[in-house]
Amino acid sequence: ILSLKSLGYRTAILSGGFTYFARHLQEKLGIDYVYANELEIENGKVTGRVSGQIVDGKRKAELLQEIAEREHISREQVIAVGDGANDLPMLSQAGLGVAFRAKPLVKESARHSISTLGLDAILYLIGFRESDSLQARGR
Repeated sequence: ILSLKSLGYRTAILSGGFTYFARHLQEKLGIDYVYANELEIENGKVTGRVSGQIVDGKRKAELLQEIAEREHISREQVIAVGDGANDLPMLSQAGLGVAFRAKPLVKESARHSISTLGLDAILYLIGFRESDSLQARGR
């Protein structure tokens, strides 16, 4: 994330999980946008229900477009990464959609797939080299 941010990239988490976990990652990694499901709390207790709009596959694709518009970029400039079937609509909307350590259906459906390397392999897909990383860090 730091390498991308040093190059001016904006980052987002679009998750079918819960905001509690996504916000933790946002704080830890400096993520710009977080969209996830909000657990309903009544009288200080989690009810088991989700409040607000559910972040499903369709919503992830919509959010990708909304963020691109807000950032004044085309969808072709967007990189999306996902592992589950609910990520397929989002992956198909992005200029670079990557199935990362994904389930078989997602790997087969995505244009790009990474199964054995880490997320930093995406940097190489966009033409980023190790020497770029050192320059970005001022070394």
